[in-house]
Amino acid sequence: MIFKGRAFLFGDDIDTDAIIPARYLNTSDPEELKKHCMEDADPEFYSMLNKGDIIVAGKNFGCGSSREHAPIAIKAAGVSCVIASSFARIFFRNSFNMGLPIFESDEASGEISQGDVVEVDASSGIITDLTTGKQYESKPIPPFMQKLIEDGGLIEHIRKTGGI
Repeated sequence: MIFKGRAFLFGDDIDTDAIIPARYLNTSDPEELKKHCMEDADPEFYSMLNKGDIIVAGKNFGCGSSREHAPIAIKAAGVSCVIASSFARIFFRNSFNMGLPIFESDEASGEISQGDVVEVDASSGIITDLTTGKQYESKPIPPFMQKLIEDGGLIEHIRKTGGI
């Protein structure tokens, strides 16, 4: 599983309200949520995003409330994965449950620049900044978790496989 796209940078402590503002939580429709992804952090984000682009952030990405709307909005917007120095624990779990791949790399999150083209190999955990040629390490995603992501998240995986 390889992800490739332009990097969109965000700082430390990006909470779930910045990812999807609470005023939009009256729906769980991914098509509606995606339009407001990262709206309060960067109002131009969704309009500049191309399918497959990558969010790169600092520490504690996804902190705040435990809403599942945050990874749903990111995934629906077309973001292929998120790289951060660290993730809030509940966001980490919700991301995989919703089928959004995430990668922790302190070095990558500190060195990748806005607009760099980045490639992430889920099997090896290698993050490559194709703009600079520099490589970074993160933990690989185990094959069973990659299958869960490919199936669209935990619920879809259960539907497709008839159980775990």
